[in-house]
Amino acid sequence: MERPDLPFPKVMLFDWHGTLVNTHEAMYQAIEEMLSQVDELDLVRHLRPEAEAKTKEDEKLLRYIRIFRHLHPRVLAEQRISRTDIFDALFGENEEANAIAHHAYNECYRNHYGKVYPFQDGVYDYLCYLKKLGIKIGVVTNRSREFLDHELAHIDNGRWKNLFDTSLCGNEARRYKPAPDPLIEAIESLDESVGKEVWYVGDSLTDMITASKADITSIFYNGALWDAEWFEYTFSVVDHDKHRPDHIVHSFDDLIDQVEAAQGPIDSSLTAQRPARLAPLQPPPPREEPDWHPALAKLTYPRVVLFDWHATLVDTLDAMYHAVDDMLKELRELGLLDHLVEPDHCKSPDDMRLVEYVRDNLSLHPKIKLDRKISRTDIFEILFADNQAAKQLAHQGFTKHYRKYYGTALPFEPKVKQVLEGLRGLGLTVGVITNRDREFFVHELNTIDGDGWADLFDTDICGDDTVKRKPHPDQVFKAADNLDIPLGADVWYVGDSTTDVIAAKSAGITSVFFNGALWDQPWLNKIFPGNERYPHKPDVVVNDFSEFWAMMLSCRRKHHEKLATDESQ
Repeated sequence: MERPDLPFPKVMLFDWHGTLVNTHEAMYQAIEEMLSQVDELDLVRHLRPEAEAKTKEDEKLLRYIRIFRHLHPRVLAEQRISRTDIFDALFGENEEANAIAHHAYNECYRNHYGKVYPFQDGVYDYLCYLKKLGIKIGVVTNRSREFLDHELAHIDNGRWKNLFDTSLCGNEARRYKPAPDPLIEAIESLDESVGKEVWYVGDSLTDMITASKADITSIFYNGALWDAEWFEYTFSVVDHDKHRPDHIVHSFDDLIDQVEAAQGPIDSSLTAQRPARLAPLQPPPPREEPDWHPALAKLTYPRVVLFDWHATLVDTLDAMYHAVDDMLKELRELGLLDHLVEPDHCKSPDDMRLVEYVRDNLSLHPKIKLDRKISRTDIFEILFADNQAAKQLAHQGFTKHYRKYYGTALPFEPKVKQVLEGLRGLGLTVGVITNRDREFFVHELNTIDGDGWADLFDTDICGDDTVKRKPHPDQVFKAADNLDIPLGADVWYVGDSTTDVIAAKSAGITSVFFNGALWDQPWLNKIFPGNERYPHKPDVVVNDFSEFWAMMLSCRRKHHEKLATDESQ
């Protein structure tokens, strides 16, 4: 990829963020805030069609932002991709949309900017050494002048302020990068000519495109520590092949080495002033996650995705807790008080305390109703364990009281409907399995979001459609019969309770635990111990629908890559 025979630079221009300095935290906060405004900014209509995305990553980013109006969790976690690259993926060369996006970003950035650090140790000393070699240096950035000047005044206690021979910001150029205008204008401000004796050092694909269009030398600063496979993939795409960097450097020591190689013999008095070499940059240590974390889970791409209803797709918690409490007041009349599980049969001390409180007070503990984390089905599982007859009576009692309260079902998250539509857009079969009785489910299904969601599901199985409810797998089996499909790992069941996990694993399908209640890791380990008595554990845990969608797209990509590999063999 690299072309190492480079001319000695008369001018070296640098990108700012991600190359010379680190302002990641403020930048990503501002992008997230700006993306939440794309509707009111009328930018949705300017988003590139996914079919026109330049790379698979761009396609995934587009689809994710189109649904959730914020960045993919992995992008936020890695903090490797620049603001300009994000906007290029979203809007391409649409100058109107880019101008609106950059202006909105600047408005948001005012709420977050301030902290700025050298991207690596010794940057100031390296820049001073370049000047001693007779090289004019400058900054060309899409950042606005007010932010650059503020950051120049504060970084390293202000000693960078008078370091550069020129600087040009995005709001000063005729067009933003990746248009070549900012580089050309900066070179002209130094009374120099455009050519290969001008180097542009940047950390992004956009920077390389900008340098290529300006017909100057492009140097990719790999501060994000992308591997060789990333470079080969990124610059092998047809539109990007002609913008391959002239050279890749992994540190400022590498950059100085390349400059010295281009110059030839250097006076020993100068080389003695070269900054001491520093240890190479190191990637952050890998995060340790449980094997059910989305980043680690080994999942089969689904043909069918089945969902629980309450506390997964919709929120009916107020009505549910009212009805459970009313039913618990009648435990004695229903003949269920004597069927409460014995303490030594409880899964955990917390379960034992719940049973004891119900036995003594015939109601739920106030903290349970305040936390709104545990489902009706899980409550009944804790109270009656494997006693199917007792659970059946409890569900009947609940149903009687639920008629007094039900009516309003709200989407559990604002973008749930778009996720369901997105799954169908991927060609997947989508269904619902719920312990809710059909009379309530049908009402909620047809009234949620005003127009209802009935057209989003290929099948729905309710608690009174089978003899046994979850955690028994009967409802899963009935869904498979309705869809005329075999059960296996390519059928996913997404639910928020231990009973959903048990039903899925008992049926031999993939269990996705939807942790909308945001249980912490110790609690998850407690409710899914994976021991002989309680062997069922989810295949993966997701905390919200944005994480679920990110996982789905990643799984889809791996699936298509495997298919392509298999076809080529």
